[in-house]
Amino acid sequence: MDTFALVVTIGVAFFFTYTNGFHDSANAIATSVSTRALTPRAALLMAAVMNLAGAFMGSGVAKTVSEGVIETPGGDSTGGSGGGMAILFAALVGAITWNMITWYFGLPSSSSHALFGGLVGAALAGGIAVYWSGVVEKIVIPMFLSPLVGMLLGYLVMLGLMWAFRRANPSRAKRGFRIAQTVSAAAMALGHGIQDAQKTMGVVVMALTIADVQDHNGIPLWVKIASAGMLSLGTYAGGWRIMRTLGRRIIELDPPQGFAAETTASSVMYTASYLFHAPISTTHVTTSAIMGVGATKRFSAVRWGVAKNIVMGWFVTMPAAAGVAALCYGALVLVTG
Repeated sequence: MDTFALVVTIGVAFFFTYTNGFHDSANAIATSVSTRALTPRAALLMAAVMNLAGAFMGSGVAKTVSEGVIETPGGDSTGGSGGGMAILFAALVGAITWNMITWYFGLPSSSSHALFGGLVGAALAGGIAVYWSGVVEKIVIPMFLSPLVGMLLGYLVMLGLMWAFRRANPSRAKRGFRIAQTVSAAAMALGHGIQDAQKTMGVVVMALTIADVQDHNGIPLWVKIASAGMLSLGTYAGGWRIMRTLGRRIIELDPPQGFAAETTASSVMYTASYLFHAPISTTHVTTSAIMGVGATKRFSAVRWGVAKNIVMGWFVTMPAAAGVAALCYGALVLVTG
């Protein structure tokens, strides 16, 4: 039974990664597609390849997920490894459920914070420790700080580009930035792989630890390959509903603005991954960078009503996923006795 629970939980973790891929594919390519720098399929293929590459670049975020959010479930407090596995399973179901709801409504919420909300909700329901200091320092503070940094940097980067190219021929500059967007979009996709593939790796390492297959030291190669592959497959499947929201509904982007937003967001992701090992939301950073870039055109150019609904979704994501995860864990306890 423990082996079966392990296999099922890992399978669900990889399915979460797949939903993460198609839910968040818009982060990397929405601006490039909306400015016609790349065709949708070419953009998705590029994003899938770069996600795959990014998954192998570091493990700091994975360690934060596997060791810094909740106590590794297991032991008497959770009914042995089976109970511990049920906590992880419920956490993933909570995250997947919220991903599917927000995807259906085209709302670019955070798959990362859905996962963290699921972990916290299932942990509380299962009676294991939540490392609140880690939650605050590595999740909550970056959740508020990274969008503010993204918006400010996006605004400043766009101002800098406007000044640097103030005497350039507008048509020629736009063509040049359309080409440059292929690079900035690739950088975005690489950052997405560095961040989001590692989050699933951390959960799978927790499952292997609960089952006494390994300890926390290191991430097996097959886990990296499977996580990267599922994220890439999900990315290639595409998230067209969310892509429309990011690419068109917040602001009509032109190539220079798209380049500025992508460059800003990818810079924030690399900094968070390598300097702070903080699992930030790629969705939050991308959306806020687009808002900051758009505000340089004129403040009213940003559709703040749409932006407000997106930001509200950010606040709801963690408690909503936590609630679903807690209910799922309760149902599992009732069914399994």
